[in-house]
Amino acid sequence: MSSPTPPQTAFWNALTRFDPGKIVPEIAIRNTTGFIAAVVIGTVLGSPSAGVVAGTGALNVSYSDSRDPYAIRARRMMISAALGAIAVTVGSLSGHSNATAVLVATLWAFASGMLVALGTTAGDLGVITLVTLVVFAARPLPPLLALQTGMTAFGGAMLQLLLSIAPWPWRRYEPERRIVASLYKALADVARAPGTPSTAPPLTSQISDAHDALTSLGGDHGPEAERLIFRLNQAERIRLSILTLGRLARRIGRAEEGKEAAAALKHVLDGAADALDGNIETFTEAARRFRKRDWGRSSKFFAALIRDAQQQVDALGGQLRNALATIPHASDPAESLEPWRLRFSGRLAKLEANFSLHSTVFRHALRLAICLGIGDAAGRALSLQRTYWIPMTIAIVLKPDFTATFSRGVLRIAGTLAGLVLATALFHFVHTGVGTDIALLAVFTFLLRWIGPANYGIFVVALSALVVLLIATTGVSPREVIVARAINTAVGGALAMLAYTVWPTWERTQVGPALADMIDTYRLYFDTVVHALAGESPSGLDKVRIAGRRARSNAEASVDRLRGEPRVSTDLLNTLSAILVNSHSFVHAAMALESGLYRTQPVAMRPATAEFAREVGHVLAAVSASLRSSQPPPRDLPDLREAHNRIMGSPEALTSRYNLVNMETDRIVTSLNTLLDYLRSGKA
Repeated sequence: MSSPTPPQTAFWNALTRFDPGKIVPEIAIRNTTGFIAAVVIGTVLGSPSAGVVAGTGALNVSYSDSRDPYAIRARRMMISAALGAIAVTVGSLSGHSNATAVLVATLWAFASGMLVALGTTAGDLGVITLVTLVVFAARPLPPLLALQTGMTAFGGAMLQLLLSIAPWPWRRYEPERRIVASLYKALADVARAPGTPSTAPPLTSQISDAHDALTSLGGDHGPEAERLIFRLNQAERIRLSILTLGRLARRIGRAEEGKEAAAALKHVLDGAADALDGNIETFTEAARRFRKRDWGRSSKFFAALIRDAQQQVDALGGQLRNALATIPHASDPAESLEPWRLRFSGRLAKLEANFSLHSTVFRHALRLAICLGIGDAAGRALSLQRTYWIPMTIAIVLKPDFTATFSRGVLRIAGTLAGLVLATALFHFVHTGVGTDIALLAVFTFLLRWIGPANYGIFVVALSALVVLLIATTGVSPREVIVARAINTAVGGALAMLAYTVWPTWERTQVGPALADMIDTYRLYFDTVVHALAGESPSGLDKVRIAGRRARSNAEASVDRLRGEPRVSTDLLNTLSAILVNSHSFVHAAMALESGLYRTQPVAMRPATAEFAREVGHVLAAVSASLRSSQPPPRDLPDLREAHNRIMGSPEALTSRYNLVNMETDRIVTSLNTLLDYLRSGKA
């Protein structure tokens, strides 16, 4: 049998994806505790329905729980709790009129779709509150009772929040310490295997996540907070030094006389890994041996490489000693962590920028609103039971991209049927009373929050069984639920997939702009590094570096999504992979240049280098424009090879202190010229 095509493989991978990194037992335990506690309190007080509402609030806010720092976690869960309570109240009020309910759900669906522009967390919150609104619109209530129901859901959510942040008073910095410790452990792994220039710079997402996680320390000037921020900032420099040393070791090892020196550098990197794990003695000894050894001077170029390596070893040693020092170091959190006002205005600007039919997010929001409105209206016009599952399924299944929509549609329908059958069987054979029902609820809630995040199919099975059992606690027989839920889920899933088929947002139209955004951030990063090398302040580097990481993650995700779409040529996928590989090579070279900022002896920039940097900026701008327009770049671009020859022809070129610039600018020429060749081939 022939092997499956790349789109088929990607779609199958989406169906079967299992991410063990998302399995966090401690979160599952406390979420289960919060949910069951809310249900039990309602049952004990003689109101199982109120317990179900409170449990729903607790369950909804549990999706916002995490291992993030307590302040960030509490703020996110509080927002989720408040929006969930509003959704319950508004839904219960809107349900009195079919026209009002459909209009409110449609508008909420549009807002939910737009939240995708702010990231996965915001998008998930939009879906959860939309589902809540739709569910409670199916049971209209008088104003006062609707408000009370919303407050009951808010109470359950607050119970869940309190369980999540309960250790805060006596474990104040524990999440931040764990995040920074995890980052340093990952740095140790990078030191043992620095990777190659053709791969994306390692730890991109980890460092970005660490920056986001430590934003809560922006106003904390205590010694522990400043020590954590200092260690995060040092991690940036350590990563640069490790990657640069890895590149130098590979370059030295290519020379016949450099085998032993390259092996010695490998010992230095292994020692750095040990230092990051807490034992710096191995690094100190390996660094001393490398510094003291006479590696020979067979050529000026080889001698310059050795001197570069020695300087990088010295810089890395200082960074490791600073990072591992037990005495807190002063830093300015306000410089490294963005104030909340700027973050808020930045999010508003991002939403405004996406408010256009040219935006994938806007088209997704519009498609979701129209499809959900049609589904909700159709469900209300039918005489079937519990037709709110039609719009609820649409809200969950319909995503901005092809692979996620259709894989979720298939898993949602199949998982729902499996969960319904399982819950009905358990209720029939195991049900002996309230105690058994609550025990089953606990089991499925734990599975939902434990293994569910790792695989969507398992999540759906557990959720479907949980819903049936939860409704059963209010006195409704599972037999009355299973057929209606199965039919309505199938209808909702089919409508969602049909909507995407009728008005698709193909990733092939988005991948070019995503890559262009990445190139634009690389151009800004390179320009900032060059200006810093010329003597200007490097204070803006953190911000552009983070922007570059996020743009690279978005571009890689876009290429990955494209692989799951039908009728995508192998030539296009190969070309896009080559563009990513050569962009990785470019940014590795730019990072190596940045590492030169942290040497003890800065060097003056040569005029030829400044001119080269300007021409690189022109080429990067042309590459970005080509990716956005799908047109080949012009032929009259600056000749980067000639510009590099001028660098090498300058009187200082043979001076060892300029060796790093000489070598990395050569790599930049190769990577950008290759990028231009691929774009001019017409396959991108």
